Amino acid sequence: MAAMMRQICKQILTMTGAVLLLCALTAGALAQSLVTTIVTDPLTGVAIDGYDPVSYFTETEPVPGSPEFEYYWGGVPWYFASAANRDVFKLNPDVYAPQHGGHCEMSLARGYLSDGKPRIYVIEGMKLYLFYSAANREAFLLSTRDALDKAGQAWPVLARNLQGPPSERPVSEPVVAEDQVAADKHEPEQAHPPADTPAAAGAAAEH
Repeated sequence: MAAMMRQICKQILTMTGAVLLLCALTAGALAQSLVTTIVTDPLTGVAIDGYDPVSYFTETEPVPGSPEFEYYWGGVPWYFASAANRDVFKLNPDVYAPQHGGHCEMSLARGYLSDGKPRIYVIEGMKLYLFYSAANREAFLLSTRDALDKAGQAWPVLARNLQGPPSERPVSEPVVAEDQVAADKHEPEQAHPPADTPAAAGAAAEH
């Protein structure tokens, strides 16, 4: 009887371990599926933690937006500090939204995804780039052109695994006609803009 009880207990422990492993794998898969095209606050679902994307270009530092001035774009809500900023964004969202959905530009250049932090940023060539850490931002500033080129090459591949509205393309991924793609293969590569273009780095530290 004692041997039978030990065998039953061993089987229960084995089954419990299998269940725990399955739960861990399921949780990991779910976490992966929640990586979205546009970086959002995990609690509210608001883009770039509720900061006003227009304020990066008009103020000395980014300003938190308000639910009073909300606009849906890219399948997620964006908050703005004023109706004027919201209306400006409506006209040209691609101009003011962070590039590559707000994912860390330096992480993209290194071949993987990580969420950019709204208060760690750089404005380069009148485009907004977010970064996971101050160290990543500094690395970007040391080799801006190379980082932008690598991030641009990595984004279309990495963006395929992101969650987002099926009818919309990821932020910063251009819509190119197939015949244009074929034509581009026979054209020489265009020269890059001067590497010494002034960049405005976010001075605010991460909280």
